[in-house]
Amino acid sequence: MRILKGLKPEKVFYYFEEISKIPRCSGNERAISDYLVNFAKEKNLEYIQDKALNVIIRKPATKGYENAPGVILQGHIDMVCEKTSDSKHDFSKDPIKLQIDGDYIKATNTTLGADNGIAVAYALAILDSKDIEHPEIEALFTTEEETGMTGANELDPSLLKGKVLLNIDSEEEGIFYVSCAGGLRDIITLPVEFIEPKNKHSLRLVISGLQGGHSGMEIIKQRGNANKLLGRVLYDLNKKIKVECASINGGDKSNAIPREATADLIIDNMEKAKEIIEYWNKIFKNELSDSDPGVTVSIEKMENPKSVLTKKSFEKAIYILMLVHDGVQTMSKAIEGLVESSSNLGIVKTYNNKIEFTSATRSSVETLRDLIHNKSEIIANLTGATITTNAPYPAWEYKPDSKIRELMKKVYKDMYGKEPEIAAIHAGLECGILSGKLKDVDMISFGPNLYDVHTPQEKMSISSVKRVWEFLIEILKEMKNY
Repeated sequence: MRILKGLKPEKVFYYFEEISKIPRCSGNERAISDYLVNFAKEKNLEYIQDKALNVIIRKPATKGYENAPGVILQGHIDMVCEKTSDSKHDFSKDPIKLQIDGDYIKATNTTLGADNGIAVAYALAILDSKDIEHPEIEALFTTEEETGMTGANELDPSLLKGKVLLNIDSEEEGIFYVSCAGGLRDIITLPVEFIEPKNKHSLRLVISGLQGGHSGMEIIKQRGNANKLLGRVLYDLNKKIKVECASINGGDKSNAIPREATADLIIDNMEKAKEIIEYWNKIFKNELSDSDPGVTVSIEKMENPKSVLTKKSFEKAIYILMLVHDGVQTMSKAIEGLVESSSNLGIVKTYNNKIEFTSATRSSVETLRDLIHNKSEIIANLTGATITTNAPYPAWEYKPDSKIRELMKKVYKDMYGKEPEIAAIHAGLECGILSGKLKDVDMISFGPNLYDVHTPQEKMSISSVKRVWEFLIEILKEMKNY
């Protein structure tokens, strides 16, 4: 039984539901990549699948559009796989369980994958169409966007012929993005030593109830970061009672604001610990009353761990949790309301005699991005840790003479009677990498209304998907006048 049957545009929602059945967490895109190849074969369309599992599918121009510039429809095929703590969903094999709630499509206790499944659905619907006027289409489906834009980085630009690229990876209808932040990921690795525990009361300290969200789009909302909150509680506990720590863990994705974090502890004074924890419960509920009213500091029972961190290792871990940068760092002075640079301590993980602290740093100013990295480097040096940097990606610079921007502004005003918003975004779009590879290609980014992406609360507006589809079709039709 099709959950989305009857929704319009029919083919868009048909393909969105089809790809929702296919596992496609970042790094596990073989199945969705092969699905796209099989789609192209069934439709007798030319295709390319490269070593990074990127797929390009070409569709010839319709009659009268042979001389119009080719259009690249671009989106990524991977998704952020997050779920609620009580969910049994297995992202490696289970289909996303879709549901309709009024004007919204949601998933059941998991991320929806509309980021960026809706771009894939739009492109497939156009490739499958018989009555849409368009120039030559190259649908470019890239991999591992969410974990470092690997597909875009490994793309051979000579495979593409189009002169206009429409990136359908934005989340606010009526806002056209023409510039984005660059970024990198820093991993601070702290070597730790373990000893036998001396205290007797075991407990698991849990930070939960936070909203989380996309570490670029939602960072301006100043939502609580579970890893950073955990550091504050541990610092206070360590000052006031005898406490030993077996492990610290929090978050799952560097580009998602962590919603939960835990520390397995052995303490000497349970009553005092409960008093301190309740104190911090009240502090966080007050500090985050607007952004995260559901934040909770709690304890759970656990079995006694066989080993704990040495006091020195534990304190170094606390220092890193307390000192590493997180949240908005600077605001743009040129564009009101735009975050200029930020950092997100997305993952803390204890394993194999080490604790890893992974942060995603973003900035539209390269020197400010490097400043945040340098401060993390200093923290690592002072605590005896090491730091590695991976997945750097460039900013996408504003192009003053973009013809596609002006065409889209005209079409939007003709259709809706108002001007669209032209904006920069504090998030990494593949346009940053692709603009460097495809230097003569005119680019813009847009999309329908999505909410709470990278969280189990992610949802997509049905009516907005329809309007953006109609707008996209009109843009392709007007490419004759580009």
